[in-house]
Amino acid sequence: MTKADIVNEVAKATGMEKIAVQNVVESFMDSVKDSLSKDKNVYLRGFGSFIVKKRAKKTARNISRNTTLVIPEHFIPAFKPAKVFMTKVKNNVK
Repeated sequence: MTKADIVNEVAKATGMEKIAVQNVVESFMDSVKDSLSKDKNVYLRGFGSFIVKKRAKKTARNISRNTTLVIPEHFIPAFKPAKVFMTKVKNNVK
């Protein structure tokens, strides 16, 4: 499902115009990105959490050049689904 599909589904379900729904969806995504970039998690009860995970420093290998390089610790965004969400997906996907 793409962002356009989400906009179409929400517009159909609510009766709102697609332009308004698209603005709401994009504002939501901007809010999530802004919060995560400020190291603040986003919790949506019944849906899940957008969180920031810390990746530890590690040594990696470049096989083609036979060298090692150090990857410094860094942060990545992640999504952790709620239990209700997980249960629904487990029971409906075949």
